[in-house]
Amino acid sequence: MKEPGETAQASNIPIEGKGSSTVRREPNAVYQGERVVARVLNAEVDLEAKEIHFQELYESDYLMLPEECEYQRYKIMVQRVAYATKAQASATQRGRVLKGVVADILGYQEQ
Repeated sequence: MKEPGETAQASNIPIEGKGSSTVRREPNAVYQGERVVARVLNAEVDLEAKEIHFQELYESDYLMLPEECEYQRYKIMVQRVAYATKAQASATQRGRVLKGVVADILGYQEQ
């Protein structure tokens, strides 16, 4: 079953962090550890295939491939990238851009 619009959430997602404090996570970001390593544009979750299809990941300079990461409540690993580019120097806020990204769902975040 596909769940389009997973990124349309307005509020941050609480994730249990180390200790007793709760860490707030951005719903349109990919994390490795506690660090934001990419921003998400248009994600579609396919639970039957256990995949997430991202139209684009941008500001992804620090995303280490292939290593486990987190997106919303999912633990994922990027498997395929259709196209990768580095934004022009005048658009430094976009950083490395990955398009047509497919990530396997490995599991779920503990909350």
